[in-house]
Amino acid sequence: QVQLEESGGGLVQAGGSLRLSCAASGRTFSRSAMGWFRQAPGREREFVSAISLSGTYTKYADSVKGRFTISRDNAKNTVHLQMNSLKPEDTAVYYCAARALGVVLPSTSLQLYDYWGQGTQVTVSS
Repeated sequence: QVQLEESGGGLVQAGGSLRLSCAASGRTFSRSAMGWFRQAPGREREFVSAISLSGTYTKYADSVKGRFTISRDNAKNTVHLQMNSLKPEDTAVYYCAARALGVVLPSTSLQLYDYWGQGTQVTVSS
């Protein structure tokens, strides 16, 4: 069984930065692609960023491109999302997700992720 736990959320002013972390347990982490998604109140969960197993390939939503950076440390079973130049519209619950064992490429589709964390709240004030 895979467990994912996010941390690093909080309240920040517009223009500020936060670094989210996702700690994973279980076999899948070091053998699958990972992603970050977010869900704002009253809206559907949406793709934010994803990274391949090796860390070589990354994907970003257009709304965060140039401001967010995803990275992973397979030795420490962690994935990070560095968020800079935050905007009020970035306010949401952010979720870490893992694809199935052996799937190495990232995806923007939430339906293709098998494991999810509980989420961490990010609030950006104007």
